[in-house]
Amino acid sequence: MTSIDDNTSENETQLKTQIQARLGSRVRHLRVVFHNHGVILQGRVHTYYTKQLAQHLLMEITNLPILANEIEVG
Repeated sequence: MTSIDDNTSENETQLKTQIQARLGSRVRHLRVVFHNHGVILQGRVHTYYTKQLAQHLLMEITNLPILANEIEVG
């Protein structure tokens, strides 16, 4: 489980790396933002399925609530 501390930028980078390792190039411009006891997910994908996969991976990895999934499909 990833915790939020003074190393937020490092945690964001680690989460991005873990998600990219599982989804490869299916997510472009991935960004994971810690905000008020939760996480916001941003980026671009080609399908709604991949958007959902990214969200579930993030929930699995962090155990934090997803405040918003702002990944764009297109």
